[in-house]
Amino acid sequence: MNVEDFLRPGSWLSKKSGPLYRQLSMRLERGISMGLLLPNTSLPAERDIADLTALSRVTVRKAIQELANKGVVEQRHGSGSFVKDRPSKVEQSLTHLTSFSEDMLARGYQTSAIWLERTIRRPSPDEVLTLGVSAGASVACLDRLREANGLPMAIERAVLPVDVLPNPDDVSSSLYEVLGRNGMRPVRAVQKISAINLEIREAELLGVDEGMAGLSIQRISYLDNGRAIELTKSTYRGDAYDFVAELRFSN
Repeated sequence: MNVEDFLRPGSWLSKKSGPLYRQLSMRLERGISMGLLLPNTSLPAERDIADLTALSRVTVRKAIQELANKGVVEQRHGSGSFVKDRPSKVEQSLTHLTSFSEDMLARGYQTSAIWLERTIRRPSPDEVLTLGVSAGASVACLDRLREANGLPMAIERAVLPVDVLPNPDDVSSSLYEVLGRNGMRPVRAVQKISAINLEIREAELLGVDEGMAGLSIQRISYLDNGRAIELTKSTYRGDAYDFVAELRFSN
């Protein structure tokens, strides 16, 4: 089947099945997932899609814009819309406490980081409350863009009391490796995961379009004595991660 045949009106397009632009957007995305529209190739022109589907140009444009907002296609001024080369999704378990570096290395990926900030500073009110430090204390701040095989994956902002991490410059790759050497590796954590749309600064760092779906993750990590020693707020690109949890029936 070619793209033209795939887009011709049929059972997939009905006025009773919701907004027409949404149905077209879903049809185009399915064509991409099936390999009818390959990465780095252009979508048919808006006029051609309108002719094939008997939809208005406005409806077609709205469908393509939705795909752009989701990070599925890239709109290039004067050239059209192109299928983006999307990364293979990484599945991360929610039942094991591991670092980004450990997760990626276990999958055979080469990790790297672009440092945005690595410093000692005063804690924010939220950090004072979460980490149990005084407002006049100092905390170590690690702010970096995390990459796997050269692809931006997440923006990570970790804050720890200075007695846990006296020198932020000690961290070159894995934070948990450094904490482990110092006898301060956390043994449990509480994570909160929220769906977000990436703001312009986040999107620029992650190399995706503004407004694309992402994941906001807050992690508070604890020592075995119950002390909170890490507050990390991360922003993940939504097209690169699946978080998986195993659930068991409880009587």
